[in-house]
Amino acid sequence: MASLASSTTLISSPSSRVFPAKSSLSSPSVSFLRTLSSPSASASLRFGFAQRSSLSSTSRRSFAVKAQADDLPLVGNKAPDFEAEAVFDQEFIKVKLSEYIGKKYVILFFYPLDFTFVCPTEITAFSDRHSEFEKLNTEILGVSVDSVFSHLAWVQTDRKSGGLGDLNYPLISDVTKSISKSFGVLIHDQGIALRGLFIIDKEGVIQHSTINNLGIGRSVDETMRTLQALQYIQENPDEVCPAGWKPGEKSMKPDPKLSKEYFSAI
Repeated sequence: MASLASSTTLISSPSSRVFPAKSSLSSPSVSFLRTLSSPSASASLRFGFAQRSSLSSTSRRSFAVKAQADDLPLVGNKAPDFEAEAVFDQEFIKVKLSEYIGKKYVILFFYPLDFTFVCPTEITAFSDRHSEFEKLNTEILGVSVDSVFSHLAWVQTDRKSGGLGDLNYPLISDVTKSISKSFGVLIHDQGIALRGLFIIDKEGVIQHSTINNLGIGRSVDETMRTLQALQYIQENPDEVCPAGWKPGEKSMKPDPKLSKEYFSAI
């Protein structure tokens, strides 16, 4: 977890703690109500409800939600492309996100800073299970605002001393903070990223995202499960995966009548 003495000064002392600055954004509920109160929003909602009742069986079979390019959510849109320096196998390399399109799924995760506390537990956990993701045709990419020199020094530090040791995937340097900003995880007044994680499919579309605050580590198991569910519904577009679904378990048909087959079995 990154250590801060104020909202703008970074301290390397292990005894320091992070206190994220309060957001100046308005309440989400207020913003949502304002949106609903606009005539255009009301018309859109009425149109949406009308369309939902007249969905054909053909449109139901394609259940993936596709967001428009100018919509706010990243999920359902093309991932912002980037090219940056990274450290892999103790060497400096270049990583370009769009080069994975048509080839591999990507797990892209952000973490606050090198040489901290929660971060190495996540980074090494993903590295230790890299072969499992590889079997699912998936690459893992880690990103922080640190330089490649800091990444290299951390990789060259033994795990028992808080380091990473050799990793099975690249650590990307986002010193300009442009990548963190484009994925919506940058804490602007602290200059570091929240713990954002994005699953990007082979078409370059973001299909899943989670964002944790600085002190909360992520689960490799849940990332793996979500990836498997994504790949299943892309291979079976007339099905959806219910809560906690794992490979081999029963899926569901997104249809008022056909879904009863699932519910009657639980």
